[in-house]
Amino acid sequence: MKLNYDATTDSLYIHLSERPSVDSDEVADGVVLDYDAAGSLVGIDVQHASQKADIHHLAISHMPLTMLEAA
Repeated sequence: MKLNYDATTDSLYIHLSERPSVDSDEVADGVVLDYDAAGSLVGIDVQHASQKADIHHLAISHMPLTMLEAA
């Protein structure tokens, strides 16, 4: 899983999988779910992210991480 934030557009993209997105569904104003060819959720796009979430704080709890990488 990867989190990417673009300050220029104030958008947060949560990559749940490396599989390509072939379909999208806006489930709320500025929140788009992306799906692969099998219909599985592969990503979440949050527009105006700083207005919807505290993007300056990230807490990870009870995740079975084998690797943690900072970019």
